[in-house]
Amino acid sequence: MFDIGSTELLLVAIVAIIVIGPKDLPRALYKVGQIVAKARGMARHFRTGLDTMVREAELEEMEKKWAAENKRIMQQWPTDEGSTDATDSLAEPSTDVTRIPAKGEEAPVAGDLPSADPYDVSAPSSPAAKDGSAV
Repeated sequence: MFDIGSTELLLVAIVAIIVIGPKDLPRALYKVGQIVAKARGMARHFRTGLDTMVREAELEEMEKKWAAENKRIMQQWPTDEGSTDATDSLAEPSTDVTRIPAKGEEAPVAGDLPSADPYDVSAPSSPAAKDGSAV
């Protein structure tokens, strides 16, 4: 930032000793350090604010692009029911899902599966219950 060489720094130190005096020089350097620290903090705060504003502007621009792309895709691939919400097709489970046997239960054979809803609790779940005997 500043191109200060060793000779210029030595000259500033000599002038400071002469003008301020050796007795008050440490206190003056401490105050200068505090002022420099405050200036750096203000600059960092300002830079962070600018970075946040730029990030928010970029995010708004990306949201607009994503919305336009989503609209284009939804027009290209409309849903069967005419709905614009893609999650509507996920609301009902498909009926071709077979029931997963519980722990300790035998896996059903293709002929053992009831023709009704596999999640129906009234459907028999074991071969012993099919013939009407008590479980």
